[in-house]
Amino acid sequence: MKIFLTGGSGFIGRHVQKTLLQKGHEIRLLTHRREVGAEDGVELVEGDVTRPETFAGNVAGCDATINLVGIIREFPGRGICFERLHVDATRHIIDAARGAGVSRHIQMSALGSMPGALSGYHRSKYRAEEVVRESGLPWTIFRPSIVFGPEDDFVNKLAGYIRSFPAMPVIGDGKYRLQPIAVDDVARCFALALEMPETAGRTFELCGPDRLSYNDMLDTIGRALGRPRVTKIHNPLGLMKAVVPLLQGFSFFPITMDQILMLTEENICDGNWRETFRFEPERFEEGIARYLTP
Repeated sequence: MKIFLTGGSGFIGRHVQKTLLQKGHEIRLLTHRREVGAEDGVELVEGDVTRPETFAGNVAGCDATINLVGIIREFPGRGICFERLHVDATRHIIDAARGAGVSRHIQMSALGSMPGALSGYHRSKYRAEEVVRESGLPWTIFRPSIVFGPEDDFVNKLAGYIRSFPAMPVIGDGKYRLQPIAVDDVARCFALALEMPETAGRTFELCGPDRLSYNDMLDTIGRALGRPRVTKIHNPLGLMKAVVPLLQGFSFFPITMDQILMLTEENICDGNWRETFRFEPERFEEGIARYLTP
């Protein structure tokens, strides 16, 4: 297949690219800068998902579209906001796919996306899902939990704090649970879905095999770094909710209320995607040891 790929230059996108190429697919990758190098089998096209006139014509001749575009934090003053990058961008991609006669669409969403979600991030991801479901195209939606792997942001950032400081600040009691999944497993699901007509019209929640509290996750990362125990300082959730809204508009501040809400409401699923895709996902501790172990 020839696949029009958006959001393919990021952490997950690079792994999706690699897996698609290994499966023999061709990729037409939307990028902001044409000077970015490309592997054999990847054609670069310049455009902006928020401006359909810059890319819609390049969808012609493709068999499928894959949308990985997403942001985790808003900066409205710079035009970086959930509605624009999640909902509007998805609508532009779907319109271009229908206009080009594309026969398949795969969408990256996020675990926890639902109409009444606490966070704006999850609400916007759900609205983007609705655009996909109403498209008339054969679609598949993936909702991954936290994704880990070399060059990930979440685990590497926590590892950096653990390396640098004698104690780790923890929001609330740290007992809220997460179920991280390896980036190569996510990429494999995207590639397999193209070959599996039975995945059309379905939404899959992607979680790994390990359900960990945030406290346990810090200890697991600590072990990979050679620290048998990570000292934790628990910060009252009420205090964080009072302070963070005052500072989250500044780019130097490391967290937003949306991120706190998503973290503390838990991020777990039953993992029934394995019944369809039929492979065992990588364990968290084994996976992070490959890129964190000194």
